[in-house]
Amino acid sequence: MPPLPPDPPALIQPAAAPCAAATRARLLSPPTADEAEFLLTCSLRLFPGDRVLKRIVIEGSAASGLTLDCAGARLGRPDETAHLGSYTIAIRSKPPARPGEGWDRPSGIRIRDCTVFGHVRIWGMGENGQGPLVRESSHSLGHTERAQAAAPTDVTITGTSITAAGPIPLYLGPGVTRVTLRGSRLDGRSVSTALYLDAESAENRIEGNDIETETAREAIAVDGSARNRITVNRFTLRGQGGVRLYRNCGEGGTVRHQTPSDNVITENVFRTGGWFAAAAIVVNSRNGWRLTCGEDAGYPFGSSIDNRDNGTGNVVTPNTVE
Repeated sequence: MPPLPPDPPALIQPAAAPCAAATRARLLSPPTADEAEFLLTCSLRLFPGDRVLKRIVIEGSAASGLTLDCAGARLGRPDETAHLGSYTIAIRSKPPARPGEGWDRPSGIRIRDCTVFGHVRIWGMGENGQGPLVRESSHSLGHTERAQAAAPTDVTITGTSITAAGPIPLYLGPGVTRVTLRGSRLDGRSVSTALYLDAESAENRIEGNDIETETAREAIAVDGSARNRITVNRFTLRGQGGVRLYRNCGEGGTVRHQTPSDNVITENVFRTGGWFAAAAIVVNSRNGWRLTCGEDAGYPFGSSIDNRDNGTGNVVTPNTVE
């Protein structure tokens, strides 16, 4: 495999203070009805034999600059079927405290060397493109900028495996920017994709990973997401597609503003299986062929007036299909 490209310039973010020993002990204690989630706001190093069964929540600017170094520790339960709300790690923004204030988002988050069972979700205005606040924002111009300003940014996940048990192992919600997944592995089983880049997200880097999740559809969905780099990854496909670039039209009444444009998908290896293997990469894979396309009617912009994907400027060669 060719060498990975250099990291983008880092955002200036002071490091979070290290956690006290009591914080680590509390995180490692068994979850209870009153504390199934654990709000992490300090930098923590675990040990290889540690097992974390509480769901980790990294929320708002109070968590900015945080490093979670698992040193091989296991997060989540390998024998438990996951549900959408039972994420193993959530990285999320806090809504405005008062009208007119901005979203309180985390940035400069580093997660490394973790063994994750379940799924990781990153979001701001909404967990997906159909969230009520996402939908409301989408009904006026400037939605892409608002969604990106509200969502977490500058998150790096390295040396980590995420083993799915139903939900998508790694989901980047609307407006999420500058997430790097590097030198990691996605495996297990997903009822959908292995990785989802949702509407209005941008500038994410998926580099040097093994993507082996058994999926019900394509491995990576680039849904109205732009300026991402998906490079030097190794895909194991089981008859399903590799990467699909499209723009959901109308789903949930949300107008999609951004198109799946200016993405770079190169130097990947797609190992295909099955008698009728799907194409490794398809640009503009939907172009309005969805029953939901009319649900966002009535606005003079975005997917409301044009259901096509309209992706342009994407670079999708060279790649290898085996």
